[in-house]
Amino acid sequence: MQPALTRFTAAVAATLMSLTTTQALAQESASDAAQAPVVVASKIDTEGSVLGQLILQRLAAGDIPVEDRLQLGVTSIVRGALTAGEIDLYPEYTGNGAFFFDMTDSAAWKDPAQALETVRQKDREANDLVWLAPAEANNTWAISVRGELAREHDLTSLEDLAGYLNEGGDFKLAASAEFVESPQALPAFQEAYGFELSEDELLVLSGGNTAATMRAAARQTSGVNAAMTYGTDGGLKALDLMVLDDSLGVQPVYQPAPVVRGEVLEAYPRIETLLAPVFAALDRDTLQRLNGDVAVNGRAPAQVASDFLDSLDE
Repeated sequence: MQPALTRFTAAVAATLMSLTTTQALAQESASDAAQAPVVVASKIDTEGSVLGQLILQRLAAGDIPVEDRLQLGVTSIVRGALTAGEIDLYPEYTGNGAFFFDMTDSAAWKDPAQALETVRQKDREANDLVWLAPAEANNTWAISVRGELAREHDLTSLEDLAGYLNEGGDFKLAASAEFVESPQALPAFQEAYGFELSEDELLVLSGGNTAATMRAAARQTSGVNAAMTYGTDGGLKALDLMVLDDSLGVQPVYQPAPVVRGEVLEAYPRIETLLAPVFAALDRDTLQRLNGDVAVNGRAPAQVASDFLDSLDE
């Protein structure tokens, strides 16, 4: 029969061996996680390609291993891949939190700080996803006017436009049927700013997207001198169209921000500090210019992103 002390000593030794093995496995697992590449994705549109390249190149330059899954698909596909753990990081818009969490009636999405805080809290609790610092740029529905009209009548905001219209100014807006009819779009602008466009002041393009509406304004099709756009559309500068500020905050805020899985950020905490200055530099005019380099000038998103990152380091 084995003495009690011997049995006790053997049990302690076995326990210590088990703990050592567990610690070794945990360290090995952590090491593997740290070595795994960060899978960076983006949406399939122009801005998605630019933002995705900025993230991909910035992390690679910071010695973080990356895997390129850029321009993966539309919002539902990329978001689904992130929540499923198939990708690790992609740029999303704060205002889309209204749809992710069925909160479209909340006023939080019309204030930049509230929108960010709301989506940060909801996504961390529900999905362990972390929203990093967003860009200042706001890619939301907007009304843009031809440059010469803006300069001649000093139009910089929708309040300025309301004054111009109420004094009988010449105006015609190219827009999609959705923009004209949706209560959240043109009707909301009209109610907030105190103007109303007649049928003669509208050119409604069936299935119109912003490329078509901007083209109509640039060519002055049927007398059009304004267009439904998004705030950071790439063609705005090239076509000399000026976005009018939504100073009353009628539209939800759509600021682009990197969204990363929590465990990936824990493995690579430098992701946050590497990306913060990049997104801080993306105001509306800058993002319009970068998008325009791709959409209008035909430059490769990778080169546009590379040049911009080089400019930040100068």
